[in-house]
Order: sequence, then C-alpha cells, then structure tokens
Amino acid sequence: MTTSAHVGRLLFVNLPVADVERSKAFFARLGFGFDPMFTDGTAACMRVGEQASVMLLGHQTFAQFSKLPMADPTTHALALYCFGVSSRDEVDTVAETALAAGGVEADGPEDHGFMYARSFFDLDGHGWQVMWMDPSKTPDRSASTTPTSV
Repeated sequence: MTTSAHVGRLLFVNLPVADVERSKAFFARLGFGFDPMFTDGTAACMRVGEQASVMLLGHQTFAQFSKLPMADPTTHALALYCFGVSSRDEVDTVAETALAAGGVEADGPEDHGFMYARSFFDLDGHGWQVMWMDPSKTPDRSASTTPTSV
C-alpha cells in the first residue's frame, strides 16, 4: 500500500558546519539562495526547493538542537544529501563548480542511462550528490517488489 505525500509539509535538514559564512559562499556558488529571515551569523537557511531547506548551523548552534554528540563528517557518514537539476550538463556544471570552490570529488560520474549523477564532499566533509533523471527512460519498477533508492 502506498500513501500520498503530505502536501504543504515543510522539510528542514539541519547540517553542522564549521564556518557559516564560508559554507554560504560555497553553496551560493552552486546556485543556492538563502532566506534572510532565518539567516544570521550562526545559521543560514539554504533553500533547496519550494518546501525544503537545509539549515547550515554553526557547531555551537547545532549542539543546541542535538542531545547527541556531533559526528565528524570526514570520518563518519550519517546521511548523504542528493538534489536534482534540470539537465545532464547542469550536473557537470554544478559538480565542477563545487570542486573549484574547494569541494572534493567523492566518486566519478555515474551514468545509468535514465539517470546521471556526480558526487562531492563539501567544505566540511558532508557527502552531496547532484543528479538528473530522464523520466522517459526511467525503468518500470511496477512489477518489482524490491525497494529502490537513488
């Protein structure tokens, strides 16, 4: 049984960063904008979609929201962040911009025919993937019982 998405539900992902201004500059180069209402010297609200944002939180600010110790993203992976773009060429443009801005390539290009992606680590070591999918070439998974993920 499938359930529908929660229309109108907002998503905020909180991400610890060592230097909020440096991280803002990095992601601005990748084309992301910031909501000034939720951005100051300790946090920046990076818009990634109409109803989705990533909160870039300085370490002290992040610690106020989590009762657990912060993991070092250069030695431990707790999540990988993926965002889509509108074309295959844009995947390469965003990835190359990330690398030129100080990011580190995580994997080489992945071409699955219907999907093309590249991955990089940001300035703090968080793993990001930028991807494009061609809906006309997406495999038909309706007969499959195996869950899939991107």
